[in-house]
Amino acid sequence: MKTRRWMKTLPALCFTAVMLFPVYWMINVSFTKPGDLRKSTPNLFPVDPTLEGYDAVLSDQLPSLGTSLVIGLGTVVLTLVIAAPAGFALAKLHFVGRGALNFTLLAVQMIPAVVMAMGFYAIYLRMGMLNSIPGVIVADSTIAVPFGVLLLTAFMSGLPTELLQAAKMDGAGTWRTFRSIVLPISRNSLVTVSLFSFLWAWSDFIFASTLARGAEYVPVTLGIYKYMGNNTSQWNAIMATAVIASIPAAILLIVAQRYVSAGVTAGAVKD
Repeated sequence: MKTRRWMKTLPALCFTAVMLFPVYWMINVSFTKPGDLRKSTPNLFPVDPTLEGYDAVLSDQLPSLGTSLVIGLGTVVLTLVIAAPAGFALAKLHFVGRGALNFTLLAVQMIPAVVMAMGFYAIYLRMGMLNSIPGVIVADSTIAVPFGVLLLTAFMSGLPTELLQAAKMDGAGTWRTFRSIVLPISRNSLVTVSLFSFLWAWSDFIFASTLARGAEYVPVTLGIYKYMGNNTSQWNAIMATAVIASIPAAILLIVAQRYVSAGVTAGAVKD
């Protein structure tokens, strides 16, 4: 029995190690001196570790990290403001064109981000919104909103009809029902949409490089390019920036994972 268990566990451990090796190598390089990186056979461990890369991050990249945080939080807020009411309307309010709108949301997600970035560039150029944080937030939201609407629609479609009818009988209107009953019950889905929106905006490079390359404060994905040149690259600083930038995403995944699973509606209606 133990042998069979190990036969199943060992391949999973090997696969996990292969998948996590780039993360380990990123941390290893962040502590490695530039001279040691030029060896024909790089060290698997930082033999003579250095904090030069992290010093560069703390002195150069804090504004970029702050900009990415603002863009990420702004994208979350804008996505929830649009996606939550839209998901409720598609799930519970029967109106003409609901099927066509669902199909449109699916089709929008198939459009490559680089194509959308070119369209935003032409629009922002005329509107004077290039190199602005609000412009990047709106662009990032165009990726997150369709996903959020579809996910919230699927979740809210399963809400007990009796619960909404009881609220209506108590005199609650559509907006009051949505705000006081639907939103609290949909907490898990809202957290999932928020997490997806933030991670997308935090790691976005296409919209940032197209729409905000000349901004005074750029996201951290563009800040990394500060260390890359034609003749030399500060790889320890690049990897140190990547390590620091990965920490907020890792913390969010750890904290939010308990909210991602659905099922809070169980017991909401008594038989």
